[in-house]
Amino acid sequence: MNRSVHSRIRSWLGIALLIAMLSALATGCGMFGEETDEQKPSPEASVIEKYSGPMSKVLPFVYTAKKELSLTFNGMSDDVTMDKLLDELDKYGITATFFLPGMRVAEEPDIAKKIIARGHEIENNTLNRLDMSKLDYGQVDKEIRLSNEIIERETGIVPRYVRTRSGDYTDDIRLAAAHNEMEAVVVYSLFLHNWQAESDQEKELYIRKYITRGGIISIDVEENSSLIEDIAFAAKAAEEVGYSFIPLGQLIADGGERKPLEQIEGYDAVRVNPDYENAKYNLIYNVVTDEKKIALTFDDWGTDYTVTKILDTLARFNIKATFFLRAKGTEGNPNLARAMIEEGHDVANHTYTHPVITTLTPEQLQKDVVKAHQVITEAIQQKPTMLFRPPTGEIDDKSAKIVSAIGFPNIALYDVTTFDWDASNSAKDIVNKVMEKTDKGSIILLHMLDDIHTVEALPTVIERLQKSGFTFVKMADLIGLQQ
Repeated sequence: MNRSVHSRIRSWLGIALLIAMLSALATGCGMFGEETDEQKPSPEASVIEKYSGPMSKVLPFVYTAKKELSLTFNGMSDDVTMDKLLDELDKYGITATFFLPGMRVAEEPDIAKKIIARGHEIENNTLNRLDMSKLDYGQVDKEIRLSNEIIERETGIVPRYVRTRSGDYTDDIRLAAAHNEMEAVVVYSLFLHNWQAESDQEKELYIRKYITRGGIISIDVEENSSLIEDIAFAAKAAEEVGYSFIPLGQLIADGGERKPLEQIEGYDAVRVNPDYENAKYNLIYNVVTDEKKIALTFDDWGTDYTVTKILDTLARFNIKATFFLRAKGTEGNPNLARAMIEEGHDVANHTYTHPVITTLTPEQLQKDVVKAHQVITEAIQQKPTMLFRPPTGEIDDKSAKIVSAIGFPNIALYDVTTFDWDASNSAKDIVNKVMEKTDKGSIILLHMLDDIHTVEALPTVIERLQKSGFTFVKMADLIGLQQ
């Protein structure tokens, strides 16, 4: 008997066994149909009792500042497609994680074994990839449990993570995952759908835009019509950002757990305070000093591509800077803010929504700044540097008092600005303006926005300032702020 026939027979036997298992579970009958008095279930026994312990955690991404992420796949396609997929992963040196449906593993166990043999991970994509939101708890539990059993029986691998077909989850899914000793329900940070009419460049730029440290990219092998080419786009985008793909299990092992906000010291250092009329404040533009010390500061937010280029440049010159974060961006990508901290920089408050603060009511302004403080604190898992910078630099006496009253008496402005946020200003323009305006004790304002020329200008700015005898310090150190 040749190998392919033997494989098909084994698949049919596996499916037959699975059907028998499902039938037995559904009816309470024995494997061969007989039903003794002892086997007859009571109405209560036919219902799986809902797990009462802690729910499994949910992972849309992994909390880490390392330059790594995971490429994951849902489902199992035919043998030919899977071979092409595995060959393409080998071509780019990517080790991936495959979430496999238990039924497909029962049908074609050799494909699952091939995935493992090629060095990849396999995890649980539920039994039949049904819409889990429409199933009761007992059905959800069976979908996870039976898939686990089949994968372990056919491959020897015990799945640790589960993902539904869509990536969506409910409390019942989290409970059933915990009931089956799964370590987490895995979602994704980026799901690659079928493209519409995008060019190759647009596809690559799209993926590059949404690549993040600790990110989890998901591709459905049964539905994605550009499956093979998407691997090439992902590989190129990751290379341009400077990140590496690693298996999900390793990514999780490298990551950390984020403490809840209320457990972080200093989370409540900023509070809404309507009594602001007599609040004192300092507007800090620069420092009077005889030393040639200056502070390099960056405002707003950007993608991993842009911000990582800035961080890499600062690391190359061994310079520490101060980042004023637009917290709404930080909220969606806390790992990037944590990377700033781990590389020795300071992060501070630049509001949550980036409004012109003089246009807000006192209540609106205080709530926005307090929310920003909380978001940044939770992202970096420590108290931020207690400086506030108003968007656009616009501030008046009233708004300064309002901000000071909640816990920010030191308002960080600047004396060197290059309008680098305007893409019409070239790298050369940025360099010239910095060199023209910088003096002892200067605070330099730059931005970490995408599609401007700051990244291009930064190395020259640093080199020329250092050549002129300036040394760089963090803004808190320049002004003598007691943390």
